[in-house]
Amino acid sequence: MSPPARDVRPWAVLAIAGSASFMVLLDTQVLFVAFDDIRRSFPSASLATMSWTLSAYTIALAATLVPAGRMADRFGRRRTFLVGLVAFTAASALCAFAPSAGLLVAFRVLQALGAAALMPSSLALVLSAFPPARVPVAVASWGAFGALAAAIGPTAGALLMQTWDWRAVFLANVPVGMVAFALSLRVLPESRETTRDGFPDLLGILLLGSALTLLALGIVQSERWGWGSVPTVAVLVSGVGVLLWFVCRTLQVPRPALDLSLFARPAFRWANIATAAFTIGFTAGFFALIQFLTGVWNYDVVRAGLAMMPAPLVVLVLGPQMGRVAARFGQRALLVPGGLVYGTAGGYLLVSLDAEPAWATHLLPASLLSGLGISLVAPHLTSAAVNGLPADQFGAGAAVNQSIRQFGATFGIALTVALLGSSTRFDSVEHFQRVWLMLLVCGVLTSAAAFALPRAARSSTPASVPVVAVAET
Repeated sequence: MSPPARDVRPWAVLAIAGSASFMVLLDTQVLFVAFDDIRRSFPSASLATMSWTLSAYTIALAATLVPAGRMADRFGRRRTFLVGLVAFTAASALCAFAPSAGLLVAFRVLQALGAAALMPSSLALVLSAFPPARVPVAVASWGAFGALAAAIGPTAGALLMQTWDWRAVFLANVPVGMVAFALSLRVLPESRETTRDGFPDLLGILLLGSALTLLALGIVQSERWGWGSVPTVAVLVSGVGVLLWFVCRTLQVPRPALDLSLFARPAFRWANIATAAFTIGFTAGFFALIQFLTGVWNYDVVRAGLAMMPAPLVVLVLGPQMGRVAARFGQRALLVPGGLVYGTAGGYLLVSLDAEPAWATHLLPASLLSGLGISLVAPHLTSAAVNGLPADQFGAGAAVNQSIRQFGATFGIALTVALLGSSTRFDSVEHFQRVWLMLLVCGVLTSAAAFALPRAARSSTPASVPVVAVAET
């Protein structure tokens, strides 16, 4: 990584890079709140079809994060950041005026490509601007932008929709993106790798995206087609086949789309299994809870957003404190109990939530437990994954971990759509209980995977990115 120029203003770089990542992460959170409003604008589209406004984004982002990170290192982090900023902002404007569900999904993919360029380059710019001794503080501050996005996302989305409608969610990105672009031209320094390596395997990228798409499609459509039907089985088998093709190719090419050799390290392997389990549960829970509050308890979107604020506020307060604990005792000491706490929150929802609204006694305790569990888990998954890797593999390891998060988000959404299925007002609580049970299972699996981590794992690497996972998922 090239050293920063003398006239670089590190905190100004952090403010711009963090603001851009905040815009991306806030957009992700807000869209969950806007989902029902978007569905009403396209009444002919089914729930499964509209879920692709979420899934297409996470699939495209998961498949392109690694090559985007390599592009930033090779062609310049500032240049990649600016390209991603333009793409994300322009795609946001296109989403706001999409005349059909199909075009909205297509524009969401463009948004994801912009986000894939923005996220790794924004963190790389921060890392290159600060001296090594200040990197942990800088990264923690960068991660705080994600925590803030998670905390205000539901309420901000609700207020935007109340002011206009769901299109305001996308239009709000346009002025922010334009201001960030103007400031970036003046403030951000350029940096790139000193020795150039080849670009990741393009066919592998396509295979990975295709496999994720097929698997998500099979899960989402399972309620409509039937789990044992020929179309469902054919799509899922095809997805597994393409995924195996991707793995075989990845093991043979010199510069794979994802470096699977990293999984030979136990810490990396188990931390990413924990990441997948936790992200599936987190995304499913966030998405389902919004649907429950608006569809079962009949909250309006503003009230639903306010009802969901306790959990991210807990994360905002406790996340940085947990980072200090992890630095002293290791990530395993937090991840194992954290997964169980998060699973307990799912179990509390399972036994307490019914059709009768009771926020203070039923939802609030679960939200506080959930926030505590997220604080214990989410800030430490990336650092646990890259702990012990050689310094020149931090970037690759962190990129793979971020891709795993997007895989988890994709399947969290798909599984929620499948579990909720064609619920009615008479059986909706029963359908939501399937999701709460999944949260419990995901929490236990997170703890089980974390238990296999080496006891000595500590938050000593710059890749310790707190709370960003909360917003990304």
